[in-house]
Amino acid sequence: MLATPKSTASLRPTSSRAALLAACAALCAATPAVAQQPQRPAGQRPAAQPAAPAQPAPAAPAGGQQAGPTIVQVKPEPSQTDWVKVCGKDPGNQKEICYTTRDFVSDQGQPVLAVAVYDVKGEPNRVVRFLMPLGLLLQPGIRFGVDTGQPTAGRYAICLPNGCFAEANVPANAVDGMKRGTNLNISVQNQAAREVTFSVPLAGFGKGFDGAPIDPAVLQAQQQKLQEELQKRATEQRQQMQATPGSPGAPVAPPVAGAPAAPRP
Repeated sequence: MLATPKSTASLRPTSSRAALLAACAALCAATPAVAQQPQRPAGQRPAAQPAAPAQPAPAAPAGGQQAGPTIVQVKPEPSQTDWVKVCGKDPGNQKEICYTTRDFVSDQGQPVLAVAVYDVKGEPNRVVRFLMPLGLLLQPGIRFGVDTGQPTAGRYAICLPNGCFAEANVPANAVDGMKRGTNLNISVQNQAAREVTFSVPLAGFGKGFDGAPIDPAVLQAQQQKLQEELQKRATEQRQQMQATPGSPGAPVAPPVAGAPAAPRP
């Protein structure tokens, strides 16, 4: 059963996966639906895991013609072997809700974004939700599509200290397209109003969406393992900074777990 924190202020995840899982439980205790409320301002990500900034688009070429969008290739979070399917019941109407989700990182292993697709039993549509990095323009919303297909418009629902949620209702056949596709392309605008497209690999999505949900005990073990790995990385980073000549006063990244300054849905 999906846990429901008392408030989003209690969401201080140890990783982008934990953030998505915890925040989705809070935001989606009821049947997911595209938010109709105004967007909220984003907070600041802790120093240990800064929000992955959208890559700036190259300057427009001579002659006044606009350059194309910047393409950012992301890859699955290394500790995740596949897409994860989690199921539970909405405590309000007792409908079964399943979501299939995965985190993605940069080539350097920095968390960038997360994707989750919701399937509510008895509902004709699906909800696609993204946990996007901070530093993007909210007003244009997002556009996403499979490979070269027609993109779907989505809008931001809420921002938390570690990222902003964007979502859209889609028909069931849109999810079928994701199962057959190679990449899910998510287009946004950076602070310079230049288009940035994140290219998310869809390998394994169909298997995860159609497969059995993960056992809660296995999920807990995976989260614990991921937390330990993040702690190890933080320790290694601190040791490298301390060992760097000429930088004895370099700031030390605090442990990720429970960061006081501080979304997998």
